[in-house]
Amino acid sequence: MDRLATFRGFIERTPQDPFPRYGLAMEHRTRGELDLAWAAFNELIEKFPTYVASYLMAGGTLVSLGRKDEAAAIYRRGIEVATTARDQHARGELETALSELAS
Repeated sequence: MDRLATFRGFIERTPQDPFPRYGLAMEHRTRGELDLAWAAFNELIEKFPTYVASYLMAGGTLVSLGRKDEAAAIYRRGIEVATTARDQHARGELETALSELAS
């Protein structure tokens, strides 16, 4: 079975679980389908704004699309979410990604 179909099936069966949506976004990203990946990450962030893992990959997808200002905004939002969640590791990764955009 196609991995995209598998993730969509998981999303349908467990709509309150953010992980299958993250998997769908990452599968699109892996396939080089960056617009579809961003759409999936954007939906994930809208539906599950406290899912810390989504922000680094969402920002990276925007960078790959050449949308650096939007990526910076996503990284900043992710830093706030990671700080609230007391996830210092994710916060550090997001801060690094943000600083690399400036250089």
